[in-house]
Amino acid sequence: MTIELTGLRFHAFHGLYEEERIAGNEFVVNLYVSYFPNNEIVSELSDTINYAVIYDLVKLRMQQRTDLLETIAMSLAEEIHQQFPGVKNVDISIVKLYPPITSFAGNVGVRYQKEF
Repeated sequence: MTIELTGLRFHAFHGLYEEERIAGNEFVVNLYVSYFPNNEIVSELSDTINYAVIYDLVKLRMQQRTDLLETIAMSLAEEIHQQFPGVKNVDISIVKLYPPITSFAGNVGVRYQKEF
């Protein structure tokens, strides 16, 4: 089973450059959390991964200024696994919509996948 949270948007202050720390940037987070259900049919919240809890973890982590998106992705994967030990795989991408690169059109980001 995979729980998906996609298109999560945050204004945050991640980055190495001073202007990013002052003005911030827009980020999009996509997250896929896989696990093996304990029951043949998932019919109770206790049988699954609560995506509201996952969202709260992502939101809290995005509020903590960090130089590298890689650090955020890797630490989020660990935090999710600590909260939900039954998680077998976390796949996360973090996209910076407006990178501070002169004459650059597009966006940049990282994608991290961790198996437990």
